[in-house]
Amino acid sequence: MGEVGVAASGSVVGGRGGSSKFALRHPLSPFAVVGLRNLRALEFGIITIRKKRSAERLVTECLVSKMADYKGKAVAADATSGAMIFEPIVEDGIFRFDCSANDRNAAHPSVSFTNSKDRETPIMNHYTPSYVPSFECLLGQQIVKLELPSGTSFYGTGEVSGQLERTGKRVFTWNTDAWGYGPGTTSLYQSHPWVLAVLPTGEALGILADTTRRCEIDLRKESMIQFIAPSSYPVITFGPFASPDAVLISLSHVIGTVFMPPKWSLGYHQCRWSYDSDKKVQEITRTFREKGIPCDVIWMDIDYMDGFRCFTFDKERFPDPKSLVRGLNQNGIKAIWMLDPGIKQEDGYFVYDSGCKSDVWISRADGRPFVGNVWPGPCVFPDYTQAKVRSWWSNLVKDFTLNGVDGIWNDMNEPAVFKTVTKTMPESNIHKGDDELGGCQNHSHYHNVYGMLMARSTYEGMKLGNEKKRPFVLTRAGFSGSQRYAATWTGDNLSTWEHLHMSISMVLQLGLSGQPLSGPDIGGFGGNATPKLFGRWMGIGSMFPFCRGHSEMDTIDHEPWSFGEECEEVCRLALIRRYRLLPHIYTLFYMAHTTGTPVASPTFFADPKDSSLRKLENSFLLGPLLIIASTEPGQGMDSLQFTLPKGIWLSFDFGDSHPDLPALYLQGGAIIPVAPPHQHLGESNQLEDLTLLVALDEDGKAKGVLYEDDGDGYEFMNGGFLLTHYVAELQSSTVTVKVLKTEGSWKRPKRRLHVQLLLGGGAMVDTWGNDGEVLQIVMPSEQEVGKLVSTSEKQYRTRLETAKPIPDVEVTSAHKGIELSRIPIELKGGDWDIKVVPWIGGRIISMMHCPSGTQWLHSRVDINGYEEYSGTEYRSAGCTEEYNVTERNLEHAGEEESILLEGDIGGGLVLQRQLNIPKNDPKVFRIDSSIIACKVGAGSGGYSRLVCLRVHPMFTLLHPTESYVSFTAIDGSKHEIWPESDEQLFQGDLLPNGEWMLMDKCVGLGLVNRFDVSQVYKCLIHWGTGTVNLELWSEDRPVSKQSPLRIAHEYEVVTLP
Repeated sequence: MGEVGVAASGSVVGGRGGSSKFALRHPLSPFAVVGLRNLRALEFGIITIRKKRSAERLVTECLVSKMADYKGKAVAADATSGAMIFEPIVEDGIFRFDCSANDRNAAHPSVSFTNSKDRETPIMNHYTPSYVPSFECLLGQQIVKLELPSGTSFYGTGEVSGQLERTGKRVFTWNTDAWGYGPGTTSLYQSHPWVLAVLPTGEALGILADTTRRCEIDLRKESMIQFIAPSSYPVITFGPFASPDAVLISLSHVIGTVFMPPKWSLGYHQCRWSYDSDKKVQEITRTFREKGIPCDVIWMDIDYMDGFRCFTFDKERFPDPKSLVRGLNQNGIKAIWMLDPGIKQEDGYFVYDSGCKSDVWISRADGRPFVGNVWPGPCVFPDYTQAKVRSWWSNLVKDFTLNGVDGIWNDMNEPAVFKTVTKTMPESNIHKGDDELGGCQNHSHYHNVYGMLMARSTYEGMKLGNEKKRPFVLTRAGFSGSQRYAATWTGDNLSTWEHLHMSISMVLQLGLSGQPLSGPDIGGFGGNATPKLFGRWMGIGSMFPFCRGHSEMDTIDHEPWSFGEECEEVCRLALIRRYRLLPHIYTLFYMAHTTGTPVASPTFFADPKDSSLRKLENSFLLGPLLIIASTEPGQGMDSLQFTLPKGIWLSFDFGDSHPDLPALYLQGGAIIPVAPPHQHLGESNQLEDLTLLVALDEDGKAKGVLYEDDGDGYEFMNGGFLLTHYVAELQSSTVTVKVLKTEGSWKRPKRRLHVQLLLGGGAMVDTWGNDGEVLQIVMPSEQEVGKLVSTSEKQYRTRLETAKPIPDVEVTSAHKGIELSRIPIELKGGDWDIKVVPWIGGRIISMMHCPSGTQWLHSRVDINGYEEYSGTEYRSAGCTEEYNVTERNLEHAGEEESILLEGDIGGGLVLQRQLNIPKNDPKVFRIDSSIIACKVGAGSGGYSRLVCLRVHPMFTLLHPTESYVSFTAIDGSKHEIWPESDEQLFQGDLLPNGEWMLMDKCVGLGLVNRFDVSQVYKCLIHWGTGTVNLELWSEDRPVSKQSPLRIAHEYEVVTLP
């Protein structure tokens, strides 16, 4: 079946099969072509299915109905534009916007809303929206724009890497397995089509594109929000309200609040891929207790399973999981186990047999179950869009929890699929969804919510397993509303300082998108951390809402004691600090669960009107508690210059200050509760001493709350809790601290109360009494306060100076794996930002095109990216050796920037590579590489071994189904090479005539690679999972000093016509 294209005149110009010679063009927009391709693919699905036997009639009828609906909507909205129509919904300040009344009726049900009917039910009020979006519909794509006042700042957009303030960025909501993502990666594991806009006045507005489909969120134009997704979908606006907090509270009234986590889940979690036996698990948990490092949870990755079969245990390595967990629980440790969606296709495997009997699998377009490769090999996938399938899965989870399962980890649920260029299942796959979710649809409709629906099923299954316990589920993939069922983490990050820095913004963005329970893999998942990096990351990570250390196989050990005594002590101090602050953190989660307020928020939340705070990325708030950290390798807290919001901010510590731990400040006017140090939360009890930290405001007043309950279960929903409101006030040199009011049915425990009144500079005065009684502190005189502050500041400096520093080493050890935390060389100029790692093959790991904000390379520091070899064999000499930087010319703006690298590849040969961004052509990035004979022995006649210069760049495909390679060959033939063509080699007259282009029609951009045909003997295209290699090969011959091998080529990003 060919593919329809549209010429400039609108006529049909041909189809393709294999290597088509016909190009697709449209004068209006690259999305016009996308709309036609999608529509044609859907029609093809109908034709194919109609040929199948009558047993598949149900799927066929479902598809036909759905596709007819799809086409009707596309025509209804075609080539129209204007202001969107609106109606108020839910509550004052929330408006639904649609392109027309027909589009309102045609929109699919909401999956993000807690109650989808709320979106369809207008309310009565007399308000009109302050800002009205405009729309334009072109060939099935709905473009929505919202223009806001100049100086507006953007946040949110869900799980995204890179900068905190999002102006200038563009992302695509398409859940993607994104191992080793970078700051320019545009699609990660979760999709949140949501933007939080903070206006110049400090007021804030939120906008949600309520669509499950792939959606472009374009913030590249200042103060302009643009969504592009298939028609028809509504957008929902929230506000403007007085503060960003108010917007998030309003958002929670629509998409729900975070589930109330069991208190133990807020402790420290230790994980690795993998602790591969029950003996290793016991060894790890025993070491935590022996070393006095707090920990509450241990995690089991996929290797606990029998051959990666979900709901099974390896009988040799985990023979008695129930007994294992019983022993862990007795030692204060909970156990969390992984479950993936991919179910091994194997007769006799009880999960597969049960699923086949109940007809639970996602089907292909022809009605047969889809089979894709994941860890167990060929797998089928549950269709969680159906209530019967969610019930089937929940009952499996219920039975699974009988093995002593305390929590469940849902991974690979984007869903990730191996051995496919898209990294996921075909968009033509069929989900027989419930009507309230959208009915029978293809995978492109349900892809982004698959992970959320799996997490929901798992959550409900855990609840069935024990209704007296709160479920704890961690999900990698998610959507707006996932927080109702699961926590999340920021995916497969890297052990680099860049990823440490990004982790703060990523946690904050998730919180600003309605998901407050998140955190990164502390220390980095991929690669080897250094002691300094790991200790610094633990210091910061111990303050995140979700706190877990995790690392992948074939790396060195990443437990807190793995990096020497100095790093171990920093980790111990950091985690003890977290456990002391857990009463405050748990209170924040209760408030998040009941009101929708964030747990961690950006520093500017303390003063939204202050625009100077809006881009701060090395600090964040936990309520009124400000955490300030250094994310630079050569700079500790003893030398960090930082910005405090306006007003009173009083520093404090627990006698634990260290250059590698964050600084803590409490906002004037706040009271926060603090606990004694514990090794795990099971040690805490209601009768232990309670400490209140008090910081008075300009009026001499302060207030704060403490939430307490059983830490698990649901009695709190029936009033079984104690919420205490404390106040403090300075009157006539005396500060009085008392209980203002309480909520809940619990009686106040009989316990001692320790009040510490902060004075500044870490100084404090205190008093002891009984909780519930009125306590008073006599304020020292102004002179006495000055002395106390001076003494405290001197003690603080002494602690920093005498603290044992973590060794600042480049390489941690000779253990397995690759060390990633050295700093890449950056070549920045013109349109390009290039990053190079000389110590591993002179590898280029980043080719960021700044004007478009696109990252072209798919790279790990230790593999992929841009590599060069000295032979025809894959990863032959040249790709892993350490290169020397022999020349570096990073000039001022407007001048040429270049780097010259050399790597010894043995046999007297050097692989030399010059990278430059020319000043007279800043759109171009040039690479000039040569294999040079430096010391070839006379006995060989001055000639080297046989060598071939093989240029091997791996480019990432942001939109694999919309990407292809185009070129004109030497003989004049035209070629379009698509992912389904697998690997192809071109030489002779079929060699590209000096250039070829990687085209992404979805974003309307192409990466042109130009080269000298006389230097290139072969060109190779290899399609991988979400990647493509565009290789240039020289001839294969010996070299001498007089006859080196050379390939000079360049890259440029162009806009497609």
